[in-house]
Amino acid sequence: MNVLLIGYGAIAQEVLKHIGPDGDARITAILVRTGRVEEVRAAVSDRGIEVVSSFDDLTVSPKLVAECAGHNGVREYGADALRRGMDFLVISIGVLADTALYEELLAAAKEGGAKLVLAAGAVAGADALAAARVGGLSKVTYTSRKPPGAWKGTPAEEVCDLDALETETALYEGGADEAATRYPQNANVAATIALAGAGFGDTKVRLVADPEAGGNIHQVHAEGMFGAVDIEIRGKPLPDNPKTSTLAAHSVVAEIRRRAAPVEIGG
Repeated sequence: MNVLLIGYGAIAQEVLKHIGPDGDARITAILVRTGRVEEVRAAVSDRGIEVVSSFDDLTVSPKLVAECAGHNGVREYGADALRRGMDFLVISIGVLADTALYEELLAAAKEGGAKLVLAAGAVAGADALAAARVGGLSKVTYTSRKPPGAWKGTPAEEVCDLDALETETALYEGGADEAATRYPQNANVAATIALAGAGFGDTKVRLVADPEAGGNIHQVHAEGMFGAVDIEIRGKPLPDNPKTSTLAAHSVVAEIRRRAAPVEIGG
């Protein structure tokens, strides 16, 4: 299966470490902005990967496009890829809190006969939430607890002095839709949980800066006709990007492998 990566940041580079040229899936192309083409081409020259700045420049059409470039990567390339018949894998799921964009992507997928694929990201249990939704969910809450440094460059800096923080501080409490919009680099998990389970309006989110966290901690609690479930993930961030969990990058790898393998375990 031929795969194209959008972007060449920390997530894309982590994916390239784990998807080699001899497996069931191969990274055959990377799409970046025009100004980065030569730089990235030099970086992956030993892999024979095509580096382009437009789908029109591709010599081989990929089966799957994996977004590794943030919310703008979804906005700029998602609908175009789907209309061209390429399945589109999203890791920056928080952008789908924009209902107009989400509807555009769904329409493009139908038009192109392709699939919009949502990566599990840094959270486990999205499949359990989807199953629980069948019988009805009465409560879904999500708490994200990260070290203060992981919240830099976000609205959290308006809430407290992150450098001087000595005790845990709640940065946001409210719906998953606003969380994903206000904290796009940090709240993709909130969006994943919302889409898998009770929806954006009925998923309650709490974002916390905690000097004692020691990593990125994700806690999910759900109740419904099925019973109740509690999930906790204590993840380590990518060394090159403290806002992103290593598990989020590896979920892209896992989804690529799952779709290319002869045996598929539902996700």
